[in-house]
Amino acid sequence: MGKNVFMTILRVVFVLPVVNAARPHIIFILADDMGWNDFSFHGSDEIQTPNIDALAYSGVILNQHYTQPICTPTRSALMTGRYPSNIGMQGSPLSAGEPRALPRGKILPQYFKDLGYTTRIVGKWHLGYYKKEFTPTHRGFDSFLGYLNGFTSYYDHINQESASGVVMEGLDFRRNSSAAWDLSGRYATDIFTEEAARIIREHNPSIPLFLYLAHLASHAGNAGKLLEAPQESVDMFSHIVEPNRRTYAAMVSKLDESVGRIVGALWTKGMLENSIIVFTSDNGAPSVDVVGYQNWGSNYPLRGLKTTQWEGGIRTPAVVWSPVLGRRVSDQLMHVTDWLPTLISAAGGTLQGVPLDGVDQWSALLEDTVSPRTEVLLQYDEVKGLYAARREDWKITNGSNYGGEADDYYGHSGTDFANPPYNLTAVAHSVAGEAIASLLPSAIPDEEEMLLMRAESTVTCALQADRTPCKPSTTPNPCLFDVAVDPCETNNLALRHPEVLQEMLDLVSKYKATLIHQLNKPVDVNGSDPRKFNNTWSPWVDS
Repeated sequence: MGKNVFMTILRVVFVLPVVNAARPHIIFILADDMGWNDFSFHGSDEIQTPNIDALAYSGVILNQHYTQPICTPTRSALMTGRYPSNIGMQGSPLSAGEPRALPRGKILPQYFKDLGYTTRIVGKWHLGYYKKEFTPTHRGFDSFLGYLNGFTSYYDHINQESASGVVMEGLDFRRNSSAAWDLSGRYATDIFTEEAARIIREHNPSIPLFLYLAHLASHAGNAGKLLEAPQESVDMFSHIVEPNRRTYAAMVSKLDESVGRIVGALWTKGMLENSIIVFTSDNGAPSVDVVGYQNWGSNYPLRGLKTTQWEGGIRTPAVVWSPVLGRRVSDQLMHVTDWLPTLISAAGGTLQGVPLDGVDQWSALLEDTVSPRTEVLLQYDEVKGLYAARREDWKITNGSNYGGEADDYYGHSGTDFANPPYNLTAVAHSVAGEAIASLLPSAIPDEEEMLLMRAESTVTCALQADRTPCKPSTTPNPCLFDVAVDPCETNNLALRHPEVLQEMLDLVSKYKATLIHQLNKPVDVNGSDPRKFNNTWSPWVDS
């Protein structure tokens, strides 16, 4: 889709005044470890997210959006458009002090630079930093404010991790290549929001902007203070009795506030009318302490946790908004690798000859046609013996993490009688809702349509009396599901459809043939120790 076509559609559909045919501004907001049921547009009243809901109800809710099961692989897929197993980035995420990084090569911000974009990253990197060349401002971003490892604490910005029996700890918060000690004590979500809003406020709208806002929320922090939020935000959720879930709700609320402020900043600057906004999470929530920590998020009613290839680990809440897209709930199959070709296409670029696993979905999103993607590799971890793939409505999965302890159903349903009623007025009058309505008065639907979209995007699961359970921790045999009718993966159809099972095994074999072995390396405890760098996590090989 060329740049002139983008703005032409804008004029025809919404009759907006257009002063130039600029490439669209692209804002990609990535939440961390958010559960499927932690957003109220998916049907839960427990944690209400009016700004994200306003974006969802006036945009496209992607109800079949998949990521990888864990942090680094998802971010690798987003930045390269490649399946992690095709570039050696599958398996365990990067550890602090691990001498490994996303392999050299052109990545998402560099493609945008070729199209004349200013590129900014705010928040989490987690793609390697043992050498300076692998840090964000050496990989296509014009600026960076955030942290390099998988998490940091919300107020003191310290990352503490152990390797080979050694505890290493230090500041993990940077402004470009310098440690940002001056920001210690301020809440990370607010810092990232204010930086993103500042970038928008000071940006020249005639130059296209790619802003990648990768929030810390709602990832858990260091042991001893896994969850942190301002007390006034915690106090808003007195209906939640479980104290950790209450704090988690406050963290989600601050994230929702952030989304509203970003949309509002775009409107104030006059950039919203030519923007594409994507919101999603990198994987599902670690609802319980199976993976080494938990954040009390909810993947209900989906099965599994973060790190698993069950739907609860990889099917993530996702919304894409643009004034050219209209509003609907979409069942178009989409994977995180698709964002690179899709957004470059939306920006008027071409990727001819570039090896990609991602599929350009821009025309399908724009015209509401069938997804060009019919199959997707969801997971391939040759070290742990895990794999999962989907073709149309069929899904094959094999292998289990943590001896099966992550294979169950976890998290709050969000339907407790103590929850406040869903506040549709708050959605319409949220910062995001009012900004969108100011641009396009008809974009925010009435309350009846909101409820219809909410119902359509809510996943429900009916248990079949003759179902065959799947317990991969007790058998080496793969399981087969029809996720269109069984999104909660309760009924294993492998024995009933052996011909489909064989086709899916052949599909997995195809992906296995292109696999590059995992690049994981032992943590360099001696070289990376933050004490050598004024108690900060820093590149260490060439420093």
